[in-house]
Amino acid sequence: MSHEMLVREIGSSGVKGSAIGLGTWAIGGWMWGGTDEQRSIAAIHASLDEGISLVDTAPAYGMGLAEEIVGKAIRGRRDKVVLATKCGLVWHTSQGNHFFDYDGQPVHRHLGRDSIIHELDQSLKRLGTDYIDHYITHWQDPTTPIAETMATLEDLKRQGKIRSMGASNLTLDEFEAYVAAGSLDAVQEEYSMIRRGIETTLLPACAAHGVSTLSYSSLALGLLSGGIGPERVFEGDDQRKGNPRFSIANREKVAQLMRGIGPIAEAHRATPGQIVIAWTLQQPGITFSLCGARNPDQARENAKAGRIRLSAADIHKISEAATRHLTDLDA
Repeated sequence: MSHEMLVREIGSSGVKGSAIGLGTWAIGGWMWGGTDEQRSIAAIHASLDEGISLVDTAPAYGMGLAEEIVGKAIRGRRDKVVLATKCGLVWHTSQGNHFFDYDGQPVHRHLGRDSIIHELDQSLKRLGTDYIDHYITHWQDPTTPIAETMATLEDLKRQGKIRSMGASNLTLDEFEAYVAAGSLDAVQEEYSMIRRGIETTLLPACAAHGVSTLSYSSLALGLLSGGIGPERVFEGDDQRKGNPRFSIANREKVAQLMRGIGPIAEAHRATPGQIVIAWTLQQPGITFSLCGARNPDQARENAKAGRIRLSAADIHKISEAATRHLTDLDA
């Protein structure tokens, strides 16, 4: 039996979005072996058609490319989209902390006032819109006080340019500073069956302050999708090539997990990957799960996970299988 897409609120902002969000890192092509614009636009359209309203992007995904593709895809459908983008990874200035080089171009972490205002302006142009539903600091900048960053975001919210505020890749201390400085609505962090560290750090803090969580890499870069077997080969600049997380031994353990949750998947007429995402969404403190899709089939598969309602018994069995097969996963 198919349910409606699960919809949840971002913090106390009044902004509501689909619990499954479309993550567009891969659509930018960077670290994912290139991109195909038409296929990416088709993936975004398929997501919207399937009830996914939350679309998460960032200037850093392909140096503006992902935002431009998202902008083309949502033209004429902006009112159906809860649009999230980010600030703080910059290449227009050398202020802040040097973070990495992209094709020889230095990228800095910078969350100063003027820089954020400039970044938002650029993002609005690329996305073809005059407001962002959820605006997120992408990486933290130790050279700018969080109070200055939050004051800037609060001003942008008063101007109607952003509707809610988030922070990503942050420590517990940074989280406390954000909450002290203004109305933080959500954090965005990596969380999956194999990366559960925030369960004892950020998630209890978020619960105490009414802050939502957008989890990314719910399928651990595809490792937990059920589609990457021990025989898969990664090409080009694909970050998974040589990544110890994708060792043959790990993929064997994941294959055993997939077999373990197979009966639950069958009972829900779902794939094991969809069951993994549904499990993630029903973990305490996880509000949204961002899932990448590079073509319409992947988009439709992700969306189905937001329509699955697992029973308490299902969740217990899945958690037991995860503990059994994934506890000693390498890296």
